[in-house]
Amino acid sequence: MASKGMSLLWKISIGFVLGIVLGFAVGPMVSDNVVLSGYVMPFLNVVGNIFLTLLKMIIVPLVFSSIVVGAASIGDPKALGRIGIKTLVLYLLTTAVAIVIGLVLGNVIQPGVGMNIAGAVGEARAAKPLLDVMLDIFPANPLDSMIKANMLQIIVFALFVGVAAIFAGEKGKRLVGAFEALAEVMYSMTHMIMNLAPYGVFALIAVTASKYGVAILAPFAKVIAAVYIGCVIHAVVVYSGMIVVFCRRSPLWYFRGIQEASITAFVTRSSSATLPITIANVQENLGVSEGISSFVLPLGATINMDGTALYQGVCALFVAQAFGVELSMSAQISIIVTATLASIGTAGVPGAGLIMLTMVLTSTGLPIEGIGLVAGIDAVLDAMRTCINVTGDTAVCAVVAASEGEKLKA
Repeated sequence: MASKGMSLLWKISIGFVLGIVLGFAVGPMVSDNVVLSGYVMPFLNVVGNIFLTLLKMIIVPLVFSSIVVGAASIGDPKALGRIGIKTLVLYLLTTAVAIVIGLVLGNVIQPGVGMNIAGAVGEARAAKPLLDVMLDIFPANPLDSMIKANMLQIIVFALFVGVAAIFAGEKGKRLVGAFEALAEVMYSMTHMIMNLAPYGVFALIAVTASKYGVAILAPFAKVIAAVYIGCVIHAVVVYSGMIVVFCRRSPLWYFRGIQEASITAFVTRSSSATLPITIANVQENLGVSEGISSFVLPLGATINMDGTALYQGVCALFVAQAFGVELSMSAQISIIVTATLASIGTAGVPGAGLIMLTMVLTSTGLPIEGIGLVAGIDAVLDAMRTCINVTGDTAVCAVVAASEGEKLKA
């Protein structure tokens, strides 16, 4: 697909473009062509899912070993607490700002005005009480949490192991050494899997483009435009501002450094599946230490949902306008609070934002049938919001590293 000397980013980009071209070209013919519907597209679907599965395969051991090593390498429990507070505050603040941007664009663009909602269907899912969310992050059975890939519980257990290893002295250091070796093996495996990324990206985007095509985007062009414009504004204004002010670096330096992770997030629509690439980009291209990145990024893949939060703001107004419901200022403030808190427990997997949207609609009294409106274009929206989720993780990671006195790459 590409020459031997070509960088991985170019290979992924070429696979992405070729996948879109192929998908749009064959999409109208798939249903009537036995070869396409019975062999070509199913084969591409398998290739894409193999790539996703390989990424998912290394998530749990990578996250667990990385956080244990990251927590232990910080050494001082007080420093770990300080870094944790900075990380959480930045994640929640950027998420709240993203929702505000989404609501502003929703009010300005008004994507749902004049929308035909015939046939909309949906099923309500009540949001968990905040106290239940807090309780659920503590694992009663860590092995069960790993089997189910419950990332918040895995992160909490890994933090306990890492901190306990500090207090255990020399014996704790031996355990940390074993996890450090495991983490290095996982990083090496990440590079192996990423050599397949151009083919996985090509297959995934080809299947998506052939399924949704250009035509289905037209009726929802305004809501798609609002989400995409909002995400670009958030990245260019908020993230660039953070990099310039706190890291004293150029936004171009930053975006070049994390572009592989951003593209992979866009295609896979999973911040968790992208995590190995995100860690590699931040360490190798931005110069963030293993200790900081191994702690901040897995946490971000679980609780930092800037793109998803922005999407909530746009889509909540989209649904309200489509159903002719007037949203007061207090109702919009409620959306900001609900979506910020809901982001903490939202899984970093494809489609999770749609589940989160049901919580927002329920909390604000909007018709839950509005989910049926958004579901048809959710994959298109999910790609961009996941890209911003991952981009936000890396921005916060760089800022936390700079605030701890780390010297980032020039």
